Amino acid sequence: MKTKFFGSSVDNNFRSFLLMGAALLGAAGAAEAQSAPAAADDSGTEVIVTATKRETKLQDTPIAIAVLGADMIKASSATSLLDLAGITPTLRVSTFESRQTALTVGIRGIVPGDANQPAREQGVGVYLDGVYLGRQQGLNASMLDIERIEVLRGPQGTLFGRNTEGGALSMVTRKPTGEFGVRSSVGLSNFNGYNFDAHIDLPKIADVALKFDAARQYRDAFVKNPLDGQEGWGLVDRYGYRASALWEPVATFNAIYSYDYGYSESTPLISQLVSYNPLNLPVSSAFPRPSGTISPLPPGVQVRKGRIKVADIGVPQQPSVDEISGHTLRLNWELTPNLDLRSITAYREVSVQQYDNAGGAIRPPVFQPNAPVGNAALNFSRYSLSDMDQLQRSQEFQLVGNAFDNRLDYVIGAYYFNEKAQEEAATPASLTWVGSTGAYVVRDPKTAGIPRGFRSIDRGSFAKAESKGLFVHTTYKPPILDDKLSVTLGGRYTDDHKNGTLYRVSNTARNFTFTLNETRFDPVVTLAYDVKPDVNVYATYSTGYRAGGANSRSLNFRPFQSEEVENREVGLKAVWFDRLTTNVALFDMIRSNSQIEFTLVAPDPTTGNIRNTVETVNAPGDTKLRGAEIETKLDITDNLRLSLAYNYIDTAVPNARNPFPVSAACPTCGTVQPVYVIYTPQNSATAALDYVYPLDNANIRFHIDAAYAQGTQSFEQFAQTTDDSFVVNARLSLADWKVRDGATASLSIWSRNLLDNDFIYRRSAENRSGSNAIGDYANYNEPRTFGVELGYKF
Repeated sequence: MKTKFFGSSVDNNFRSFLLMGAALLGAAGAAEAQSAPAAADDSGTEVIVTATKRETKLQDTPIAIAVLGADMIKASSATSLLDLAGITPTLRVSTFESRQTALTVGIRGIVPGDANQPAREQGVGVYLDGVYLGRQQGLNASMLDIERIEVLRGPQGTLFGRNTEGGALSMVTRKPTGEFGVRSSVGLSNFNGYNFDAHIDLPKIADVALKFDAARQYRDAFVKNPLDGQEGWGLVDRYGYRASALWEPVATFNAIYSYDYGYSESTPLISQLVSYNPLNLPVSSAFPRPSGTISPLPPGVQVRKGRIKVADIGVPQQPSVDEISGHTLRLNWELTPNLDLRSITAYREVSVQQYDNAGGAIRPPVFQPNAPVGNAALNFSRYSLSDMDQLQRSQEFQLVGNAFDNRLDYVIGAYYFNEKAQEEAATPASLTWVGSTGAYVVRDPKTAGIPRGFRSIDRGSFAKAESKGLFVHTTYKPPILDDKLSVTLGGRYTDDHKNGTLYRVSNTARNFTFTLNETRFDPVVTLAYDVKPDVNVYATYSTGYRAGGANSRSLNFRPFQSEEVENREVGLKAVWFDRLTTNVALFDMIRSNSQIEFTLVAPDPTTGNIRNTVETVNAPGDTKLRGAEIETKLDITDNLRLSLAYNYIDTAVPNARNPFPVSAACPTCGTVQPVYVIYTPQNSATAALDYVYPLDNANIRFHIDAAYAQGTQSFEQFAQTTDDSFVVNARLSLADWKVRDGATASLSIWSRNLLDNDFIYRRSAENRSGSNAIGDYANYNEPRTFGVELGYKF
C-alpha cells in the first residue's frame, strides 16, 4: 500500500511552547514573534504559523504569508538566507554591494539601498525565534536547525513594530524534544566544498531538556585572484552552533534559554566591467585629464560579458570576518486556561571586519597613464575596509488570551529595544601603476594604510537607538452570519529615539551630530469572511514604517526622517477538492517620505581625497507600490505535488532633487531627476515539482524548482537594469532508508543553478561621466554548484 505524503489529513493538536515573561524574573531585553510547534507539512493546508503572536492555521490567517518549511529549505539545498533568493517570488534577498557579509532583504518594493552602517535601518524586519536582528551585517550566517521561515508580506507595524514597513521574515528553530535523538549530515561539493551539521537532543532530566546544534559550510572561491597568496572571489567558510535548554517544572509553565554563535569568513563577488565609455566621450591620455573626457582602459583590462573565472588584475584580498552571538530567554506562563503571559528577553552582538577589493582597475580611481612617477593618481584598486560592532538588548511581554466563549482573541504587549553601533571605514588604494604599459605593483600595506593603526579613516561614526512600544491586537467573531465573519482591530504606539555622531570624515576630525525623536501610531483593521469552510476572503488596512537616521557615508551626517507605508489589501485563501490550495493577495501600498540615496564618487571638497559619498534624502510626494501575489499548490497524486507562485508589482516614485552641488564630476547634480525602486522585478515567478516514490524500506524523493525574475534597477538614481534571471535547483534522494530499528539514513545528490546560467544581479552606472569616468561595472550571480550528501538519524 502506498503512503500518502502530501494529503490534507494532519494531526494539528499541537501545544505551543511560546516563550514567557521575564516580568517574573526581572529580566530585560526581547523581541518579536515566538516559536511554535512544527508545521504539519509544507502543503499549506494545516501549517501552523505565529504571525499574529498566537498559533493559527496558515489558511485561516488573514495575512499574506509564505511559509518555507524545513523540507522545502532542505530540498533547495539552502544553507543561509542568501540561498533563499528566489525561493518565493515576493521575497528578494541580495548581497549589499557584492559582499557576503551583509544582506539586503526586500518585500513588496520595500528594499533598503544601504542599511550597512550604524544609523540606517532595514525596511523588512528579520527575526530569529522572535528576536529582531537589528543590522544587515551577520544575516548570512549558518541556519541552525530551522523549523520554518514565515515570510509576512505587507506592513507589520502593529504586531512587529519598527522597520517592518515591507513585511517581516521570521525564522523559527526547533525546540528541544526531551527525548534522545541524533540527526546529522555530511556532504562534499564542487569548488572543494564540504558541509556538516549535527543536532543532538538529550533525554529530559529534572524537567530540563537539552539540545545542541552545529553546522559548518565551506566553498572555495570561484573566481581566481592572479596575485599569489591572496584569496579569490566567492569564498565561503562559516560555522555556527547553538545550545538550548527547555525547563518545564509544571504543566502551566515553561522556559527556554538558548545561546547561539556564528563565525564566517568570506570574500565578495567580483565586480566586472560590462561597458566602457557608454556615453562616447573623447578619450584622453593627458594628465591631468581634461573635463568631459575619459581615460583609456589599462592594458590587460577588458569589458567582460558573462561571469569570469580569472580576474584581469590581481589584488590584495583577504576574507571578511563576521561574528554573531546571542542569548535568548523565552518564558510562557499559563495564568488561566484562557490567558497566557509570555516574555522574550534577548541580548545580541555583531562584529564585522570587512575586506572588499572586488573592483580592481574597473572602479575609481581610474587609470591615468601619463601621471608623473610618484603621483598619487597612479594608485588604484580601492580596498574597502570596515570595522563594525553592534550590540542590542530587547524585551517583549505579551498577554495572549481569549474571552466571550472564544469569540474574542487578543494580544496585549509591551516592547523595548536598545541598540548601539559603531563603525570605522577606510578605502586605501592597494596597487600602483608603473608607467603606461599596464604594469603594476602592490603597495606597501602600511604605506597604503591597510593594517589597523595605519589606516586613513574615511568615515567614523556611532549611533544609539531606543524604541518603546505598546500594542493591542484583537480578533472578534460576532454572533451573526453563522459565525463566518471576523473583525480584527489593533494598534501600536511607538516612541523612538536615535542619536549619533560622525566624528571622522576623510581622516579629519569632525563633530557632526544628529538627534531624532518620534512617536507614532500604527493601526490594523481586517475584515475576514469564511465563504465556506475551506474558502476565506479578507480585506486589510495597515501601516508600517522604517525609522529615520543619518548616512555615515555623507559629508555632514544630515538626518533624514522615517518613511511610512499605508497598505490596502484584499485576499483569498482557498482549498479546493482537498488537493488544490490557492492564495491570492492584491495590494495597493502608498509610501511617503521615501528615503532615497544619491551617490557621488568624487574628491572630498575639504581634503581632496577621492571618496564614495552617499547622501540620503526624504523625497517629496508619494511612492506607489501596487501588485498581485498568487500562490498555488496542487497534489496531482498522493505522491506528486506541483507548486506555482507569481508576483506582479508596479512601482512609481516621484522625481527627487540630487542633493550634491553641480560640478564637472557630476553635471546632473543639483537637478531634479528620476529615481527608482531597487531589487524589485515587475514580474517574478517560481515553480516546483516534488515527487516521492515509496520503496519497501525507503523512499525516493525528487525535487526540482525554478525561479524567474525580470531585470530591475539596483541603484535608486540610475535607470540601468540588471539582467532577467532564471535559476533551476534540483535534488534527488534515497531517503528514510531504515538501516536498523529506530535509525534511518539518506543519500542525496543536488545542484544549485543546475543550468549554470549567468546573469547580472547588480549593475552600477555611477562612473559613466565625471572625473572618474570609465563605464558600468556589474556583479554576476554564483555559478553552478553540485554535491552529494549523506544523512543519518536515530
